[in-house]
Amino acid sequence: MIRRLLLFISINLFFIPGYSQDVVSAVNKFINLLDSNQKAKTLFPFDSDERYGFHYFPIDNRKGIPMDELNAAQQQAAFDLIKTCLSEPATNKIKEIISLEVILKELEHRKANDHFRDPGKYYYTIFGVPGNNTIWGWRLEGHHVSFNFSVQNKKLIAATPGFLGANPAIVPDGPEKGKEILKDEKEMAFKLLRSFSDDEMKKTMIESNAPSDIVTSINRKAMIEHPSGIRYSEMTVSQQQQLLQLINLYVHRFTKLFADDMLKEIQKAGLNNLWFAWAGHTESGPGHPHYYRIQGPTFIIEYDNTQNNANHVHTVVRDLQHDFGGDELLEHYKSSH
Repeated sequence: MIRRLLLFISINLFFIPGYSQDVVSAVNKFINLLDSNQKAKTLFPFDSDERYGFHYFPIDNRKGIPMDELNAAQQQAAFDLIKTCLSEPATNKIKEIISLEVILKELEHRKANDHFRDPGKYYYTIFGVPGNNTIWGWRLEGHHVSFNFSVQNKKLIAATPGFLGANPAIVPDGPEKGKEILKDEKEMAFKLLRSFSDDEMKKTMIESNAPSDIVTSINRKAMIEHPSGIRYSEMTVSQQQQLLQLINLYVHRFTKLFADDMLKEIQKAGLNNLWFAWAGHTESGPGHPHYYRIQGPTFIIEYDNTQNNANHVHTVVRDLQHDFGGDELLEHYKSSH
């Protein structure tokens, strides 16, 4: 099953996804391919507490239907569903992150029958009844991949928490030596950091040691109450452009229409209310733990590379208004039932 799954991933890695198929059609195609036992694992009520599950690390009791229990047609339908909510680069990164499980298993010298690292352990969960005029959601989750989507009247209205990670961040040896899936997230941030003057750097650097993980963790409510670092208004025009490019990189993990809406909210809340903060080393590469975050009134983006001798990256996008669909969407759902 794992070989078949990896073959499917490699064949489709450079497939250019089309976005003509809407999310309702895509999810119903996927559901209709499942048998009754698979549906029992996959389908949950929209108001289930399970919808707030968010775990980007390996756990044994993850809910949903795992990829290794899907046949080739079901896997294709599952990836087609991803393409209706995420951009082409993000879809490709997910496939590459899944394939890292095989490399990580070899690096950790695990036995063949050890399934702690397993590219088949990525789960699809659907909440509610998908339809043209309904409120529903779905989740894709496994080691270093976690996205939570909410849909209302055929429109994607929430896509966070949105997490991507990579271990190893840079593959140290073997046929894939040097592979770095989240390279842009690192290099664009370091380019901005290196543009700061000494005075600007003093504002930007919030801690000499990087935190051991993203600060917002798996909390239901993402909140860092007191933003810190350097403000957008304290940057040069060139630095401001670099910061906005970095934000764009993360926000455009989602489809263009959704990303555009999210960027409009960020701009409406005021670019001068953006903060960029750094902690840890100012040099890149394994052995140099570092962390950064971008925070505004409507969102938090975090990047952490500290674990496994700073060769293990965690990144997340949290929407402070719409994570898990937001409270207003749940209330709307309850009032309509």
